Amino acid sequence: MLRQLYIKNFTLIDELDMEFRSGFSVITGETGAGKSIILGAIGLLLGQRADSKTVKTGCDKCVIEAHFDLSRYQMEPFFEQNDIEYDAQDTIIRRELTASGKSRAFINDTPASLAMLKELGEQLVDIHSQHQNLLLNKQDFQLSVVDIIADDARERDDYQQTFARYQHLCKEEQRVREEIEAGRQNADFMQFQFDELEKARLCDGEQEELEQRSDTMTHSEDIKTALYEAETALQGDEAGIVSQLKKGIAALQGIARVYPDAAELAERMNGCYIELKDVAADVSAKLEDIDFDPSELESVNARLDKIYDLQKKYHVGSVAALLEIQADLQRKLSNIENSDETLAELQRQKAEALKTVQAKADVLSAKRRKAAADIEKQMRGRLVPLGMPHVRFEISVEQEAPGRNGQDRVSFLFSANTSTPLQPVAQVASGGEIARVMLALKVMISGAVKLPTIIFDEIDTGVSGKIAEQMARMMDEMGRADRQVISITHLPQIAAIGSTHYKVYKEESAQGTVSRMQMLTDGERIHEIAQMLSGSDVTEAAIANAKQLLRCANE
Repeated sequence: MLRQLYIKNFTLIDELDMEFRSGFSVITGETGAGKSIILGAIGLLLGQRADSKTVKTGCDKCVIEAHFDLSRYQMEPFFEQNDIEYDAQDTIIRRELTASGKSRAFINDTPASLAMLKELGEQLVDIHSQHQNLLLNKQDFQLSVVDIIADDARERDDYQQTFARYQHLCKEEQRVREEIEAGRQNADFMQFQFDELEKARLCDGEQEELEQRSDTMTHSEDIKTALYEAETALQGDEAGIVSQLKKGIAALQGIARVYPDAAELAERMNGCYIELKDVAADVSAKLEDIDFDPSELESVNARLDKIYDLQKKYHVGSVAALLEIQADLQRKLSNIENSDETLAELQRQKAEALKTVQAKADVLSAKRRKAAADIEKQMRGRLVPLGMPHVRFEISVEQEAPGRNGQDRVSFLFSANTSTPLQPVAQVASGGEIARVMLALKVMISGAVKLPTIIFDEIDTGVSGKIAEQMARMMDEMGRADRQVISITHLPQIAAIGSTHYKVYKEESAQGTVSRMQMLTDGERIHEIAQMLSGSDVTEAAIANAKQLLRCANE
């Protein structure tokens, strides 16, 4: 649950530091006092995108920080998966935004992305505003409500994995069909290309070897001249290095008896002599190997020209790429030849996958239908006390072709009285009726999902009097079920039932108009509720009425 909220330099708020309590709390204040600003700040903590214009005029940076108590909710896996320190009693989310537009986010002082904030925020806080009532017109929202109550996450995941495999097989069959069709139209041309490449008898690496041989033969005279000069330098007549070294070694060996150091020098020179003699032999052998053969050069260059022509024709730069084209052509031609067998096997696999999809969809449908009946019963039980004595609420579950979310088309049907036929709720319910339907749904969903904090932003639109009181009782009931419920309201009947009452107001300061928020004492609550009843001129009758409302709320 939300324990503390700190806001600094955010739109009209210069600094706010507010503690929140468990149970059912209410926030009141005149229109434009700043309630939406506080909700906007909380939204930023939940991963919404930031706008630098929200930084208070004249300030460089705004900071929003919230402390949450997660001790009664098993949320440690999120922190382990994201390598964030876990503190169940005091989890801190902080968002910083500069006037230049830079934004930073932290979870327990660890830098976090907006995606991480959103993932964690969805498990921490649900903000229900008036625009969310529009969700009643969306099929996926209605289906998600049924899924939540059905607690069918395991069956749904199982189905979706099976459906994904079925979709893959459908796409693979289509791909093969298109490839075979295109192949049949170009079979003769592909066969010609394959034969041409196969006839060339290409070998990976041969191009480099041929290019080297061509260079060697083209420059054979230069090579022979260089090798001859090297051979002459090494062992030419009496002036060759090898012969001179041999003489030097013999001279040193001759004085070794009278000059012992000569023996070591002779040994070192002998090592050089052996190495150079070996080099000289290699040079002589290579000199004999170099022989210019015009016919061989012509043959090598002809083979290279063939390779170059094929590379140009197929728009590639290597023999390896040509071999890949050859292999691909062979595969396509093989597919054409074996197309009937290939398609038959794919169709068999697809049919088997569809059977599995259907079986798992049936399991999912059974859980949804059972949950739908439970929702219908609960909704009637919750809507009657909200001023709808003749309400009818049914869930139509019709089957259609299997899709990503199963084979069920869910529609919420509604009628506020016995004379009106059931129709889709968003088409026939008034604004006040939709607000009550959404509240009843939220009560069910919150019980199944166990969200720590739920914030209702003026969900009471279109209702008043006894109905508003019943809505407040319902929210109070939610707040007693191990969670925190906060309602932003303009109705005194709802404000009186909250166990904690906060007021948002504006005041003028040296820096201009600022928004403030305070937790009201018992006396301040009486005055605030009386003002909600009578307007700016608080009468004694309004005060008496406010006391009566608070007294009834505590009974």
